Amino acid sequence: MSVRRAPPAERVRDRLRRVAGDGPAAAMPRGYQRLGRVLLLRLPPALLRYGPTIAEAWTAELGVEAVLAHDGPIAGELRRPQARLLAGTSTETEVVEHGSRWRLDAARLMFAAGNRTERLRFARLVRPGERVADLFAGIGYFTVPAARACPHARFVAVEKNPVAFEYLQQNLALNGIAGRVLAVPGDNREVALEPGGFDRVLLGYLPSALPWVPRAVELLARRGGTVHVHLVADAKRARLSAVDAVREALVRAGAVPRGPLTAREVKPYGPGRAHVVVDAPVDRA
Repeated sequence: MSVRRAPPAERVRDRLRRVAGDGPAAAMPRGYQRLGRVLLLRLPPALLRYGPTIAEAWTAELGVEAVLAHDGPIAGELRRPQARLLAGTSTETEVVEHGSRWRLDAARLMFAAGNRTERLRFARLVRPGERVADLFAGIGYFTVPAARACPHARFVAVEKNPVAFEYLQQNLALNGIAGRVLAVPGDNREVALEPGGFDRVLLGYLPSALPWVPRAVELLARRGGTVHVHLVADAKRARLSAVDAVREALVRAGAVPRGPLTAREVKPYGPGRAHVVVDAPVDRA
């Protein structure tokens, strides 16, 4: 009869217990995020003194080459992570998801594994012949799978963070779509984009993309199109409040909802909060 092996987190907890005792071992979280060769942890401040021991244990259990600990919230408009290197030297890695590949530096850029289903869903919404603007492209989180899924659509991917833009260009080439996606560096409020030139605009920015709704409406074709707005809302009525907020922003921007606005909860976003995306088909007034 085979003996069930404990999960990796429990095995790491046992290693820590042998070094630091029951208290620190009990305080160690079970959750972790693996991005290819790099592991990301959220450690309580009291456990940071045991960081090298914990990192060594995770490296042995999972075979990762670098371990990072979150060292604060995502910072500023450029969404820079704050992380402390516990083990390894290079934090550059590659993530593969549904056939798409992304290279990134996990210490300098974020990758939300919880957006996996939404990335796939958005890719399936794009139709042949559409012109799509991704105003917060990052390293190509949404553009890469969408462009791979719909080779007869045209994409413009805008990114302000210079580190993310460098990886965006790499990832377009890595996935064989560089010839079908125009990567534009800079602030999406200032770069030259064709007014009325797009059928679909993605606003994938948190905690709220609402301030960019007027820019999205300006970019939509005269016949209208669809805006996808990401924001954080109270989890108790996340979808309803998100739809109300997006509808109000659209009307102020001179757009008329073409039909019902639909909302989907993407993932939890801290205690009592949820990451929501609203799909808004609109006509321009």
